[in-house]
Amino acid sequence: MTALVADRIDIGLCTFRRPQIVETLASLSRLRVPDGMSLHVIVADNDTTDSARARVMAAAQDFPHGLTYLHAPAGNISIARNACLDAAQGRYMAFIDDDETATPGWMAALLATARQTGAAATLGPVKAHYTEGAPGWMRKGDLHSTLPVYVGGAILTGYTCNVLLDRAASSVAGRRFDLSLGRSGGEDTAFFTGMVRDGGQIAEAPDALVEEVVPPHRASFRWLAERRFRMGQTHGRIVIGPGKPLRQAGHLARALAKGGYCAALAAATCLRPEASRRHALRGALHVGVVAGLLGVDAIERYGLPTPRAGATDAT
Repeated sequence: MTALVADRIDIGLCTFRRPQIVETLASLSRLRVPDGMSLHVIVADNDTTDSARARVMAAAQDFPHGLTYLHAPAGNISIARNACLDAAQGRYMAFIDDDETATPGWMAALLATARQTGAAATLGPVKAHYTEGAPGWMRKGDLHSTLPVYVGGAILTGYTCNVLLDRAASSVAGRRFDLSLGRSGGEDTAFFTGMVRDGGQIAEAPDALVEEVVPPHRASFRWLAERRFRMGQTHGRIVIGPGKPLRQAGHLARALAKGGYCAALAAATCLRPEASRRHALRGALHVGVVAGLLGVDAIERYGLPTPRAGATDAT
């Protein structure tokens, strides 16, 4: 393995036909660089053609950090994420999405926590901002923001929309994203679940804030329900290995019971839209777990055309 550059942080930015990448790159240009470190951004274009090249090259003219453009086709997010990992040279590798913007102190906060804790991965929060047409129950519930999930006081899996990896950690070195999950999503869940199973710790950096504007096509109950269902499918497939029928039956029974309980709560709170929909979305997660345990094909979310404004059935 090539020696890692100790004072370099690579930032992976995977993109697929999103003009918002210009705003993401602009936010990265305003980052406060941690003392003694350098930043290098790697853009992996997952389109069939190099559709993001012109935007990235234009941004490179005044970009204060290193910037590499890669064409990593096509329509499979794991291909793009792995291309970033393969091109990285630094000890640390961060990921941010192409529809997000980083706050100036983002990288410094991630690195400080990584160094203090020795964690293999450090997660930060993603704060969602809704446009004017978003439903009131959705705004109140803040259902699009992303935070680490604790189970028994520990974070057992993670996400790639705001993370810093320590590539020197044995649980991270050589690890790649599963290509079979690259169209449905869940490749990040599988990556971090495997990392934790191999002894890697995940820490949280609350001040490492990333922000995103929720587009109209995502501001719908249907989009949220499909996303929760897919998350449940991924969980169902990851927690159960082949040849374990008794364990599978136990998980299946629990998921069915939890799904039914959530449905009952959703009905009981129907006069309180935010609470009712939150319970219904939790139920969709458990139904997804059942589908994953039973081997139902996952919904494909990546590599699809960008929806028209006002559409509600988007990826």
